[in-house]
Amino acid sequence: MSYVEVPGAKVPIRMWADPASVEGGAMQQLQNVATLPWIKGLAVMPDVHYGKGATVGSVIAMRGAVCPAAVGVDIGCGMSAVKTSLTANDLPGDLSRLRSKIEQAIPVGRGMHREMVDPGRLFQFATAGFGDLWSRFDTVAEPVKFRRERAEKQMGTLGSGNHLIEVCLDEAGAVWLMLHSGSRNIGKELAEYHIGEAQKLPHNQGLVDRDLAVFVADTPQMAAYRSDLYWAQEYAKYNRAVMMALLQEVMRREFRKAKVTFDPVISCHHNYVAEERYEGMDLLITRKGAIRAGAGDLGIIPGSMGTSSYIVKGLGNEAAFNSASHGAGRRMSRSAAKRRFTVRDLEEQTRGVECRKDAGVLDEIPGAYKPIEQVMEQQQDLVEVVAKLKQVVNVKG
Repeated sequence: MSYVEVPGAKVPIRMWADPASVEGGAMQQLQNVATLPWIKGLAVMPDVHYGKGATVGSVIAMRGAVCPAAVGVDIGCGMSAVKTSLTANDLPGDLSRLRSKIEQAIPVGRGMHREMVDPGRLFQFATAGFGDLWSRFDTVAEPVKFRRERAEKQMGTLGSGNHLIEVCLDEAGAVWLMLHSGSRNIGKELAEYHIGEAQKLPHNQGLVDRDLAVFVADTPQMAAYRSDLYWAQEYAKYNRAVMMALLQEVMRREFRKAKVTFDPVISCHHNYVAEERYEGMDLLITRKGAIRAGAGDLGIIPGSMGTSSYIVKGLGNEAAFNSASHGAGRRMSRSAAKRRFTVRDLEEQTRGVECRKDAGVLDEIPGAYKPIEQVMEQQQDLVEVVAKLKQVVNVKG
């Protein structure tokens, strides 16, 4: 579909979703964002749903301002995927050992490594810039600096919620590796600190929602936030890179005889800020639950733990600020999912997938998400499909 335009206070709201299907709370959030004095455009992806401050699945273009709550607390959250030389015929019938080996190599939930992972020992890991990330840690917000040791040990860890590691097959039977994670606790702490700082500023006192508090250009608060923001986005990128290297090591060990090789890794943020230019203006583009889909950009749009995911190529649609959805998007809250579904439902909806099938991941049941095929249908003018994947192993926190 092309977009539907809904009137907004300062800018029209361009929606790649049926407005009638968007929950009332999310639609009100979009209207609230459209009241911001600095806003120059607002695009809504087909996976849109209610979030804190700004909706998940929104792309907010502002001039000289950025809203930290619209970025979200998992700064730099995103996806990585890589095609391997393995095929379905190389995989054993019982994949429980492979899942166990992945969980042993990559801490999940609140887990962390005993010591910071040495990138120099990782398989084909590009170490350039990694040391610089840590040399710049002293510039982050003072109240967060005491978290350095934890941040070091969480580098290369999955986290919980909708974060995942998967072994997938494409339609030709090739094996892919895919993972989803962000900036872990350090990103959360930086985000919460700056959201609090923004809410104290005088220019934010009359906003319709205090969670839409912004930093404005040419102020020390904006400079401090953007420094920490870009640091956390880089941390998230390296976190995924370390995990992917660890995952590749698992596959090389488990399939030693096959001598596994890997294509270049595809990686994309979907909670982040970028400086981009549209209609002659330099804008700060906040993608909260959206990927960059400029012409030729490779991206990853996952479904849920029992449905398909897609490798895509951007079509460069400037009406959407060169963006696309970041996934299927939730159609119900975590608490609602736990009330509605049972473990038996989870077992049925993840049939054929080696994964957790217990009450601890019930809120991640496929039924709690929108149909990924419908989401892809609604953004045919944003991306083209490169590969369709279906998981055979899923690791959750």
